[in-house]
Amino acid sequence: MRFLVTGTAGFIGFHVARELLKLGHTVTGIDGMTPYYDVRLKHRRHQALAQMPGFEPHELLIEDYGSLETIWRNVAPDMVIHLAAQAGVRYSVESPASYIDANLRGTFSILELARHFPIKHLLLASTSSAYGMDEDVPFNENAGANHPCTLYAATKKSAELMGHSYSHLFGIPTTAFRFFTVYGPWGRPDMALFKFVANILNDVPIDVYNHGNMRRDFTYIDDLVEGIIRLTAIIPPLAGNARLQSASVENDSLSPNAAYRLVNVGNSAPVSLLEFIDEIERALGRKAQRNYLDMQPGDVPQTYADTRLLKALTGFQPSTPVAQGVRHFVDWYRELYRAGL
Repeated sequence: MRFLVTGTAGFIGFHVARELLKLGHTVTGIDGMTPYYDVRLKHRRHQALAQMPGFEPHELLIEDYGSLETIWRNVAPDMVIHLAAQAGVRYSVESPASYIDANLRGTFSILELARHFPIKHLLLASTSSAYGMDEDVPFNENAGANHPCTLYAATKKSAELMGHSYSHLFGIPTTAFRFFTVYGPWGRPDMALFKFVANILNDVPIDVYNHGNMRRDFTYIDDLVEGIIRLTAIIPPLAGNARLQSASVENDSLSPNAAYRLVNVGNSAPVSLLEFIDEIERALGRKAQRNYLDMQPGDVPQTYADTRLLKALTGFQPSTPVAQGVRHFVDWYRELYRAGL
């Protein structure tokens, strides 16, 4: 099958593309190589994918509609997995315009092309940040999620709504999924695990916000990829058939008037930030110098995924323990930086 995947030089996009290639699919990868973090790491990811048969990379911004249209026409993808975005909860406070460009205008490009050049299934990446500071946990897909705390979360929730409207108007089968604190090898340098490991190994203090009084539903990258790959085959039915299918799945988020569904992908087992740091220390065999700070603007005290819908649809439940996932990351980090990035 022909896949077009956006964000293939990014953390999640790289892993999704690699798994698709292993399964024998062809992957056209799109990435803007923006300098939000070390571009050398992005190039290393694309270089790794280029060693596999069936991968064709393109370097462009997804908001460049004309260039994206040319590639889309030439590839004629069967399915599109849209993962490219301006990431980072905290960075959205400092550089809001980049989130409008990538997350709204970029998603608009994808939706317009899916409208004019139909595909079998469009899969859109969203975030657990959309739930904001909701206190009703675990977070369920049918909750309103109308109180995002950052522009990043607001743009991702807006992208979900854009996807729903296009699905309703133009019959585009669409699945949006909300990720919960994804971590693992090839992760982003701006994420907590990467920063903590780097600082501890270099005897630099780590910043522990809200004095460690936070819980996160840490989701290992391999589990996330497995969930996404399985969801590619679960195509939401057109609105006329939605009621029949939804009736067979408890708490289904399938839209009553569009071929659209929203699915959480998380580990459904929140871990405290302090316990997470403990696991990093055990994996490194070194203690962290902890700098305890107040909560940052836009941060939330907890995330916790209700994954019953994912399990009902795919038969899969993420389950990698944090201790195991952290060890895998530490092994990768030491190998990569021993060789020199």
